[in-house]
Amino acid sequence: MMKTMMKVMKMLELLLILSGVLCVPAEDLHEDLHIYGCSDSDGEDMYTLEGEELWYTDFKKNRGVYPLPDFSNSFRYEEGTYENAVANQQVCKDNLKKDRNAMKDIPLESDPPSSPIIYIRDQVELGVQNTLICHVTGFYPAPVKVYWTKNEKNVTEGTSINVPYPNKDGSFSQSSRLEFTPQQGDMYSCSVSHPSLSQPLTRIWGVEVQQPGVGPAVFCGLGVTIGLLGVAAGTFFLIKGNECS
Repeated sequence: MMKTMMKVMKMLELLLILSGVLCVPAEDLHEDLHIYGCSDSDGEDMYTLEGEELWYTDFKKNRGVYPLPDFSNSFRYEEGTYENAVANQQVCKDNLKKDRNAMKDIPLESDPPSSPIIYIRDQVELGVQNTLICHVTGFYPAPVKVYWTKNEKNVTEGTSINVPYPNKDGSFSQSSRLEFTPQQGDMYSCSVSHPSLSQPLTRIWGVEVQQPGVGPAVFCGLGVTIGLLGVAAGTFFLIKGNECS
């Protein structure tokens, strides 16, 4: 009964429709998933294959988006896919309104996201464009808001965020990206806000690249200097000793 109540409460804020197809034969299973959902302020419609986003809607820019690079995904959906997504939103909001009227006295459950994880897409090379990725999971309802800073100043250019991805436990995962060019000493931060948090969760990442050969060269140079000083001191005392004799 408790599990049923939890599922009902989660429907108040966001209604999701999931349709999945498992392709056979059994020795070569693939998961093709279509997800669409809505809330008062947002909506999503996306297709995935093996957990990778193939296509999603950007309702603010009125278009469909293929998030994977062209060289890794040449597949394209038929014309009218975006228009179908818009129609799905209307159906979803109508259903959400009916569900709220039927369950208006049930309080909303809210789960906070995990601490953000920041990782780099490619190995860091100074002056070469790269991508920082900030990932959070375990939150409900969706979505989260993500903010980036560079050297304590807010950054919006070159940022993007994917649509929330549902986890098996009913929570969500989401990732934001920042396109940037690494420079020695730069500091970046990713902050995540969510209705369940009293203050944003923040993770910091810094550019620290060891220049090739600098450490050993300094160490060896110091060793040579100490060695020469030792030779000089030995010669000095040898001369003084001969003079005394």
